[in-house]
Formats: sequence, structure tokens, C-alpha cells
Amino acid sequence: MDHFEAVETHGDNHVAGWVSTTDSVKLWVNVHGQGRPVFLIHGWTMSFRFWQRQLCLADRLQIITLDLRGHGQSQSILRGHTVPRYARDVHDVLCALNLTEAMLVSWSMGGTVVMDYWRQFGKDRLSALGLVETGPTPWPGNRGILIGIRGGNENVLQADLVQMKEHRTKFGTDFVNSMFLSGQAPSHALQWMLAEHLKTSTRTASAIYQDYVHRNYTGILPTITIPTLALYGRSRHMCFGASTGQFVAGSIPTSRFAILENSGHLPFYEEADQFNDTLIAFVNQLPRQ
Repeated sequence: MDHFEAVETHGDNHVAGWVSTTDSVKLWVNVHGQGRPVFLIHGWTMSFRFWQRQLCLADRLQIITLDLRGHGQSQSILRGHTVPRYARDVHDVLCALNLTEAMLVSWSMGGTVVMDYWRQFGKDRLSALGLVETGPTPWPGNRGILIGIRGGNENVLQADLVQMKEHRTKFGTDFVNSMFLSGQAPSHALQWMLAEHLKTSTRTASAIYQDYVHRNYTGILPTITIPTLALYGRSRHMCFGASTGQFVAGSIPTSRFAILENSGHLPFYEEADQFNDTLIAFVNQLPRQ
């Protein structure tokens, strides 16, 4: 650990490579630009590519992305698929890159990874948090992450996981479509987002989801003591949406709350310019390093 193995260099502004975790799993990491580090953490069965519309911020910030273990280009491995282990992986990357005063910006399931990071490590290496379309539990109101799950019903959860295993492409198509405000992804976005979703093996997807759905970080939110940006869309077809955002922001004493009105579960993609402006304004108000 404590080593970043750069294997790709794209000019002076972008380097990519591997970080080996404390349990010897290789994670794919991209580093863009210089300045205050903003570390972007994706959601369940997604990848660093979902943050592509934030890379333009590398002219003012250092933008770091990773693929969580078993996702995207990171090592596909059957062990360690728990939220606490994912949080330790994030800490391993921060240590390997020797980053301090970083802002962790997390989306969907990635938000619980950040909440568990806070539980384990507190503000170590951090200056701020960003919680995007996420919640302390995947059961906001009566909607779950997976298509068809309602109210945290265990039998429905297991039936839905069977549907994912037996009809993975259809499941993934429905999942990607549901992330958009309209309920229908643009054709070009559906193509590449589905391809990224399918990079996560069904066994990995099932393992981390079954761990994730049984966790509840509601009690963690009031303990957060660093500036936190809570940014949400108006999700109609999937969690989390404005009501969850209001709860999250209201539970964190140091939070700022923002809603992007024309987005679903993907505000950083559907309204990238407004998302980026909101993020930059928040970062610019943070205490200087």
C-alpha cells in the first residue's frame, strides 16, 4: 500500500494507474489537474466514467476518480464487498496519493461509503464532504435502488436479485433508464452506461448490494462536523430525491442543501453545468489550506 503506480499519462493534466489496497486489491485511479483535491466516488455497479462531465473542473481543482473494487477497471475479486471495506479502500487511495484536505463527493451507494469513512476515520485527510442523491439507508420513503424493491421487504429484495441474475441486460437497461428524470436515457447514454454497469459481475453486484441494504447510517449524519454539500435531483423513478435530501441536510449541522430541478438520480450528468457551478462555489467558500 501507500503507492500509486502510474501506467498512463495524458499530457500534464491527467495520470491514471493502480493503487493496491491494504488487502492487496488493485484499484483503478485517475488524477486530473492540480489544486484542492476533490475525490469523486461513484454508485453501485457504476464507474469513474459517470463523472466525465466534471473533468472540466481540473483547470481549477484536482479531480480524482476511482473504480470501486469489482467495478469498472478495478480488479474483479469476490472478497471485500462490504460498505466498510469500500470505505477503507477510499482511505487507502487518499494515503497512496498523499492527499490531505480532500473533499469526498459521493453519489448514491457511494454516499454510504463516505458515511462509513466518517465512522471509521473521521476527518482524517478531509476538508469537506459532498453527498449527491444518496441517503443513510437505501429505503427512502417507499422506493429502493433496485427496480421493484419497495419498503425494504427482504422477500422482494431476493426476488429482485434473482431477476438481475437471470435477465442482467434487461435489468441494467431498466436501471439506467430509471436514473433519468424522464425515465428514459438518451440512446447514446444508455449504450455506454449499460456497458459500464455490465462490467461489474453479477456476483459482485449482488454481494455488495446485499451488504448495503442492511446498513443504516442515520445516526452518523449528526456527527459530521466538516462542511457538507447535499445536492439532489427530483427523482421520480428511483431514490433519492428532494425529500431525502432535506432529511440528510437537516441531519448534518454543517450542511448546505441544493436541488437541481431538471435532474433525476444523475444531477451531475443531466445538469452538469449547474452541478459544477454549485460545487465550485461550495469549494471556494471552504477555508484555505
